[in-house]
Amino acid sequence: MLIIGIAGGTGSGKTTVVNQIIKQLPTDEVCVISQDSYYNETDSLSYEERTKINFDHPRAIDFDLIIKHLKALKSGKTINQPIYSFVTHNRTKDTIKTHPRKVIIVEGILIFNNKELRDLFDIKIFVHAETDERLIRRLKRDITERGRDIDEVLTRYQTTLKPMHQQFIEPTKNFADLIIPNDRYNNVAINVLRTFINERL
Repeated sequence: MLIIGIAGGTGSGKTTVVNQIIKQLPTDEVCVISQDSYYNETDSLSYEERTKINFDHPRAIDFDLIIKHLKALKSGKTINQPIYSFVTHNRTKDTIKTHPRKVIIVEGILIFNNKELRDLFDIKIFVHAETDERLIRRLKRDITERGRDIDEVLTRYQTTLKPMHQQFIEPTKNFADLIIPNDRYNNVAINVLRTFINERL
Protein backbone atom coordinates (compact mmCIF):
# COMPACT_ATOMS: atom_id res chain seq x y z
CA MET A 1 0.00 0.00 0.00
CA LEU A 2 1.17 3.49 -0.92
CA ILE A 3 -0.11 6.47 1.09
CA ILE A 4 0.19 9.89 -0.54
CA GLY A 5 -0.40 13.13 1.38
CA ILE A 6 -1.41 16.18 -0.67
CA ALA A 7 -1.48 19.53 1.14
CA GLY A 8 -1.69 23.18 0.10
CA GLY A 9 -3.70 26.29 0.81
CA THR A 10 -7.41 26.69 0.18
CA GLY A 11 -8.01 27.01 -3.57
CA SER A 12 -4.46 25.94 -4.43
CA GLY A 13 -5.61 23.18 -6.81
CA LYS A 14 -5.18 20.07 -4.63
CA THR A 15 -8.29 18.49 -6.17
CA THR A 16 -6.86 18.93 -9.68
CA VAL A 17 -3.67 17.11 -8.67
CA VAL A 18 -5.67 14.36 -6.93
CA ASN A 19 -7.75 13.86 -10.09
CA GLN A 20 -4.64 13.70 -12.26
CA ILE A 21 -3.22 10.93 -10.04
CA ILE A 22 -6.53 9.03 -10.03
CA LYS A 23 -6.67 9.18 -13.84
CA GLN A 24 -3.41 7.20 -14.01
CA LEU A 25 -4.74 4.32 -11.89
CA PRO A 26 -7.49 1.68 -12.17
CA THR A 27 -10.51 2.78 -10.10
CA ASP A 28 -10.31 -0.28 -7.84
CA GLU A 29 -6.72 0.52 -6.84
CA VAL A 30 -7.16 4.01 -5.31
CA CYS A 31 -9.23 5.72 -2.64
CA VAL A 32 -9.28 9.30 -1.37
CA ILE A 33 -9.48 10.46 2.25
CA SER A 34 -10.43 14.13 2.53
CA GLN A 35 -9.44 16.15 5.59
CA ASP A 36 -12.69 18.10 5.08
CA SER A 37 -14.61 15.01 6.19
CA TYR A 38 -12.82 15.04 9.54
CA TYR A 39 -13.78 18.37 11.03
CA ASN A 40 -14.79 17.87 14.65
CA GLU A 41 -18.41 17.05 15.45
CA THR A 42 -20.30 20.15 16.60
CA ASP A 43 -23.55 18.60 17.87
CA SER A 44 -23.28 20.47 21.16
CA LEU A 45 -23.09 23.89 19.48
CA SER A 46 -25.85 26.06 18.04
CA TYR A 47 -25.70 26.98 14.35
CA GLU A 48 -24.59 30.52 15.26
CA GLU A 49 -21.74 29.12 17.39
CA ARG A 50 -20.70 26.78 14.56
CA THR A 51 -20.41 29.65 12.09
CA LYS A 52 -17.80 31.24 14.35
CA ILE A 53 -15.49 28.18 14.34
CA ASN A 54 -12.07 28.79 12.82
CA PHE A 55 -12.02 25.92 10.32
CA ASP A 56 -8.50 26.82 9.18
CA HIS A 57 -6.92 26.10 12.58
CA PRO A 58 -5.52 22.61 13.34
CA ARG A 59 -7.78 22.44 16.43
CA ALA A 60 -10.79 22.14 14.10
CA ILE A 61 -9.60 18.77 12.79
CA ASP A 62 -10.20 15.36 14.38
CA PHE A 63 -6.67 14.13 13.70
CA ASP A 64 -7.12 11.16 16.04
CA LEU A 65 -9.90 9.79 13.84
CA ILE A 66 -8.00 10.34 10.57
CA ILE A 67 -4.98 8.53 12.01
CA LYS A 68 -7.15 5.70 13.36
CA HIS A 69 -8.87 5.27 9.98
CA LEU A 70 -5.62 5.41 8.01
CA LYS A 71 -4.02 2.79 10.25
CA ALA A 72 -7.12 0.60 9.89
CA LEU A 73 -6.93 0.81 6.08
CA LYS A 74 -3.21 0.03 6.24
CA SER A 75 -4.00 -3.14 8.19
CA GLY A 76 -6.59 -4.21 5.60
CA LYS A 77 -9.77 -3.09 7.36
CA THR A 78 -12.71 -1.19 5.87
CA ILE A 79 -13.64 2.16 7.45
CA ASN A 80 -16.73 4.37 7.55
CA GLN A 81 -15.46 7.78 6.45
CA PRO A 82 -17.51 10.69 7.86
CA ILE A 83 -19.40 13.11 5.63
CA TYR A 84 -19.21 16.77 6.60
CA SER A 85 -21.77 19.42 5.63
CA PHE A 86 -20.46 22.94 5.02
CA VAL A 87 -24.06 24.14 5.02
CA THR A 88 -24.77 23.04 8.62
CA HIS A 89 -21.10 23.19 9.76
CA ASN A 90 -21.39 19.68 11.19
CA ARG A 91 -21.00 16.03 10.26
CA THR A 92 -24.03 14.40 8.72
CA LYS A 93 -25.41 11.08 9.99
CA ASP A 94 -24.20 9.36 6.80
CA THR A 95 -20.79 7.83 6.16
CA ILE A 96 -18.88 6.50 3.16
CA LYS A 97 -17.74 2.88 3.35
CA THR A 98 -14.10 3.03 2.28
CA HIS A 99 -12.13 -0.12 1.46
CA PRO A 100 -8.34 -0.60 1.58
CA ARG A 101 -6.68 0.08 -1.78
CA LYS A 102 -3.19 -0.12 -3.24
CA VAL A 103 -3.00 3.69 -3.25
CA ILE A 104 -4.57 5.92 -0.60
CA ILE A 105 -4.57 9.66 -1.18
CA VAL A 106 -5.07 11.92 1.84
CA GLU A 107 -5.73 15.55 0.93
CA GLY A 108 -6.31 18.70 2.96
CA ILE A 109 -4.92 22.07 3.96
CA LEU A 110 -3.69 20.99 7.42
CA ILE A 111 -2.65 17.35 6.99
CA PHE A 112 1.08 18.13 7.42
CA ASN A 113 0.48 19.84 10.78
CA ASN A 114 0.21 16.60 12.74
CA LYS A 115 3.46 14.63 13.00
CA GLU A 116 1.84 11.25 13.61
CA LEU A 117 -0.32 11.67 10.51
CA ARG A 118 2.57 13.10 8.49
CA ASP A 119 4.72 10.09 9.32
CA LEU A 120 2.14 7.75 7.75
CA PHE A 121 2.67 9.27 4.29
CA ASP A 122 5.05 7.56 1.88
CA ILE A 123 5.26 10.74 -0.18
CA LYS A 124 4.24 14.28 0.77
CA ILE A 125 3.14 16.74 -1.92
CA PHE A 126 2.47 20.45 -1.46
CA VAL A 127 0.43 22.22 -4.14
CA HIS A 128 1.35 25.90 -4.38
CA ALA A 129 -0.67 28.72 -5.94
CA GLU A 130 -0.38 32.49 -5.65
CA THR A 131 -2.54 34.24 -3.03
CA ASP A 132 -4.80 36.10 -5.46
CA GLU A 133 -5.42 32.95 -7.49
CA ARG A 134 -6.42 31.02 -4.36
CA LEU A 135 -8.78 33.80 -3.26
CA ILE A 136 -10.53 33.86 -6.66
CA ARG A 137 -11.02 30.07 -6.57
CA ARG A 138 -12.27 30.22 -2.98
CA LEU A 139 -14.77 32.96 -3.85
CA LYS A 140 -16.16 30.99 -6.79
CA ARG A 141 -16.44 27.76 -4.79
CA ASP A 142 -17.99 29.17 -1.62
CA ILE A 143 -20.56 31.25 -3.50
CA THR A 144 -21.63 28.58 -6.00
CA GLU A 145 -21.22 25.39 -3.94
CA ARG A 146 -21.71 26.48 -0.33
CA GLY A 147 -24.29 29.24 -0.61
CA ARG A 148 -22.10 31.97 0.92
CA ASP A 149 -22.32 35.63 -0.07
CA ILE A 150 -19.29 37.63 -1.19
CA ASP A 151 -19.06 39.72 2.00
CA GLU A 152 -19.03 36.61 4.18
CA VAL A 153 -16.32 34.95 2.08
CA LEU A 154 -14.11 38.06 2.05
CA THR A 155 -14.55 38.67 5.79
CA ARG A 156 -13.62 35.06 6.56
CA TYR A 157 -10.65 35.31 4.22
CA GLN A 158 -9.28 38.43 5.88
CA THR A 159 -9.92 37.39 9.49
CA THR A 160 -9.05 33.67 9.42
CA LEU A 161 -8.03 32.18 6.07
CA LYS A 162 -5.12 34.48 5.30
CA PRO A 163 -3.54 34.59 8.80
CA MET A 164 -4.08 30.84 9.30
CA HIS A 165 -2.48 30.11 5.93
CA GLN A 166 0.58 32.13 6.89
CA GLN A 167 0.81 30.53 10.34
CA PHE A 168 -0.13 26.89 9.77
CA ILE A 169 -0.17 25.99 6.07
CA GLU A 170 2.59 27.79 4.17
CA PRO A 171 5.31 26.66 6.65
CA THR A 172 4.42 22.98 6.06
CA LYS A 173 5.91 23.27 2.56
CA ASN A 174 9.13 22.39 4.38
CA PHE A 175 7.82 18.86 5.01
CA ALA A 176 7.02 18.22 1.33
CA ASP A 177 8.97 15.80 -0.84
CA LEU A 178 7.56 17.47 -3.94
CA ILE A 179 6.17 21.01 -4.41
CA ILE A 180 3.87 21.46 -7.41
CA PRO A 181 3.29 25.03 -8.64
CA ASN A 182 -0.30 25.05 -9.80
CA ASP A 183 -0.47 28.23 -11.87
CA ARG A 184 -0.45 25.97 -14.93
CA TYR A 185 -0.91 22.30 -15.74
CA ASN A 186 2.29 20.64 -14.55
CA ASN A 187 3.02 17.62 -16.75
CA VAL A 188 6.50 17.04 -15.35
CA ALA A 189 5.36 16.82 -11.72
CA ILE A 190 2.49 14.47 -12.60
CA ASN A 191 4.89 12.26 -14.61
CA VAL A 192 7.31 12.13 -11.66
CA LEU A 193 4.43 11.08 -9.43
CA ARG A 194 3.23 8.45 -11.89
CA THR A 195 6.72 6.95 -12.07
CA PHE A 196 7.02 6.92 -8.26
CA ILE A 197 3.63 5.23 -7.85
CA ASN A 198 4.37 2.59 -10.49
CA GLU A 199 7.75 1.81 -8.94
CA ARG A 200 6.24 1.41 -5.47
CA LEU A 201 3.39 -0.78 -6.69
